[in-house]
Amino acid sequence: MPLAASVAKIPLLRILAIDYGERRVGLAVGGGEVALASAVGVVEVNSPEDALRKCVRAIADEDADAVLLGLPLNMDGSVGPAARMVIAWGKKLAAACGKKVVFVDERLSSFAAGEKLVDRKRAGGHLTRAGKKRRLDALAAAEFLGAYLEGRLTAIDVDVWDAHEQ
Repeated sequence: MPLAASVAKIPLLRILAIDYGERRVGLAVGGGEVALASAVGVVEVNSPEDALRKCVRAIADEDADAVLLGLPLNMDGSVGPAARMVIAWGKKLAAACGKKVVFVDERLSSFAAGEKLVDRKRAGGHLTRAGKKRRLDALAAAEFLGAYLEGRLTAIDVDVWDAHEQ
């Protein structure tokens, strides 16, 4: 029997990536059989609770098996107030949706996404400043999701930081 015929197909998880922000939350999906990341959109939010509700709905709508949450570490890799807030919010999200939430370093993902938007504009695409803001967070989520799927980003164990702070 050929080797390919004897290997069982391993199902890949469908992942919803979230680039959390106080006013906008970027969403991207990836995984599955193709293991590509695609920007889904940006959700306007007015509070962490509003973001939680809308993200739980997006997780269900996208039939996600897991969540990838960008962690805004300081440029030196340390955990600042923004990262602590995202960790706490991510733990609430995990409890609310019942899915595994994996944290990854999102440093430079917004920069890379912005560079892609500039490249599109140079190639003749039309994008207003408001349009750029609407797309940037979703593209940032797709950027770190793609890096995670390709093995360029690994999960961050946030419980290690929690233990150090207690």
